[in-house]
Amino acid sequence: MKTFLVVNPRSANGQTGKRWAEISAQVGKALGEFGHGFTQGGMDAARITRQALLDGYECVVAVGGDGTLNEVTNGFFENGRAINPNAALGLIPRGTGGDFRRTFGWDLELESSLERLRSGTTEPFDVGQLEFVGNDGQPATRYFANIASFGVSAVVAQEVNRSSKALGGHLSFMWGTLKGLVKYSERQVRLSVDGGPEEVVSVTAVAVANGRYFGSGMFVAPDAVTHDGLFDVTIWSGYGLSDFVLKSKGVYNGSHVNWKGTRRLRCRTLRAEPLEGGDVFLDVDGETPGRLPCTMTLLPGAIRLKVS
Repeated sequence: MKTFLVVNPRSANGQTGKRWAEISAQVGKALGEFGHGFTQGGMDAARITRQALLDGYECVVAVGGDGTLNEVTNGFFENGRAINPNAALGLIPRGTGGDFRRTFGWDLELESSLERLRSGTTEPFDVGQLEFVGNDGQPATRYFANIASFGVSAVVAQEVNRSSKALGGHLSFMWGTLKGLVKYSERQVRLSVDGGPEEVVSVTAVAVANGRYFGSGMFVAPDAVTHDGLFDVTIWSGYGLSDFVLKSKGVYNGSHVNWKGTRRLRCRTLRAEPLEGGDVFLDVDGETPGRLPCTMTLLPGAIRLKVS
């Protein structure tokens, strides 16, 4: 496949940019000729990806973390449709959180990534489409590869993204979670699933999952599959700081699904509106682009994913 790499030079705490000559030499040795572009700011990866696909590249690879992967996924779409449904999404993971790769059991070794990219194996990949209110107050649309959530998870993401992440992914998210739970108060949200009746839910967090992990290793959706045509939705209600301190192990091993305050469902669409009492913000693959109301729709097999 004609391959293009979208490189976030700031990923891996800047090591991707510093080591690019070494990385690119290894990529060239494994894949032969390839194109590449460097990101410089927000949504650059989406723009670069879109142009690469329009230029005829058949595989676009995110070189970075979950945020870079999200932007690259967005670049696969234009005017609400996939530019090339047969084009493949690839990943060389270089980020702090690494939640997307965990779903597939991928490690951080460059050679492992290059083996995946060298193989001809792809599988259908579902993509989430999110319609919401952007941070500028205007209607917005965004796609997501892994998980979109709202509630305390967005407060945590804001805390983590403000930090240097010098503690590493896991500890940065643990500390961000503690600070987020101190700041957050439960919100009342009106939910509707697959066009069904509306229900008012008290929300600590709602995770609408294509993949299985978020928050640098939290096993939020243990049964999620990225090509089954359905979101796995996890609703947490009534949780506070003491719950996380006492029971956080269950969030990381998946046993939280058996807790009294956890509810799960599967769907193709989810609509969420806040009731009075303040804004409810979104966390989309680790980024915080806006707030409710929102509609999330799964696009089954919208593109392909490079797998080993």
